Amino acid sequence: MDITPLFSPLKVKGKTLRNRIVMPPMVSLYGITTRDGVDWYGSRARGGVGLVIVEATAVNRFGTELTVKTLKTLVDAIHEGGALAAIQLFPVTFDFPRVDPLPTPNTVDRVQIEEIVGQFHVAAQICMEAGFDGVEPHGAHNYLINQFFSPLQNGRTDAFGGNMKNRMRFALRIVETVRDACGPEALLLYRHTPVGQGYGIDESLILASRLAKAGVDILDVSPSSFKRPGDRAMPFRGLGIPVVAVGEMDVVERALEVVNERRADLVAVGRGLIADPNWPNKVREGWFDEIVVCQKCDEGCFGNLREGIPIKCVEW
Repeated sequence: MDITPLFSPLKVKGKTLRNRIVMPPMVSLYGITTRDGVDWYGSRARGGVGLVIVEATAVNRFGTELTVKTLKTLVDAIHEGGALAAIQLFPVTFDFPRVDPLPTPNTVDRVQIEEIVGQFHVAAQICMEAGFDGVEPHGAHNYLINQFFSPLQNGRTDAFGGNMKNRMRFALRIVETVRDACGPEALLLYRHTPVGQGYGIDESLILASRLAKAGVDILDVSPSSFKRPGDRAMPFRGLGIPVVAVGEMDVVERALEVVNERRADLVAVGRGLIADPNWPNKVREGWFDEIVVCQKCDEGCFGNLREGIPIKCVEW
């Protein structure tokens, strides 16, 4: 098969991704500043991806545990591997295994909202000083920011609830403060679930349009497939910014279909990169028979997360 389209560079705001393959943010529990964590991300960068997005990281960790000094080694390892480096920012603390319930739109007050927005600003500033090429607020997968957008989950009656304009306000405030903190040259990504509780593609397109106007450079659509690979990502390409398609893109034929049919500009290979950090290099060289294939068993990855231990792969 002709894999050339997967390995064509993509330039975004003066930064060049060497190919169309993204390592998506996946919680690993190695610790992003530990030796094991740095090696985890560095090895995937050396494996040939164009962009590494470091796992969801709570914004309240920045400035104390996570500083310019502690993060720089991680960023350097990714850059030395030849990939651009971004990090996903999560609005609240979360742990695996999860004990306490996460906040919801109906349990956070206005003071807490402003506190979270301020923490995003601080986190983004530190990420830029540490050398990251971009940051990504996590607005997907039924977590807090996504819940604010959902008419079924957001029961607020103030300026952050009710009509769509109000339900978009939390996400837009976060994007605006991150854009301000990062400056005009950094990449600002945003992860969004296109169909959720009480909303669909049409509503998501309205949100995505506002996000793009507020400064989002790349939209990360997760999950992006329904009937065909990347079909739920495709409508967002009309916004004029690159789109990432997420979901079983470690199947080379699926990834190629997405790029060839222009349903998305980038494809995120998740569990495939857990199983084989050299997936991109092997695909580029045509060594398909040597790829360690993810069996979708969810034992070593999600299974370990449920137990609160670093992820593995049963295929190793």
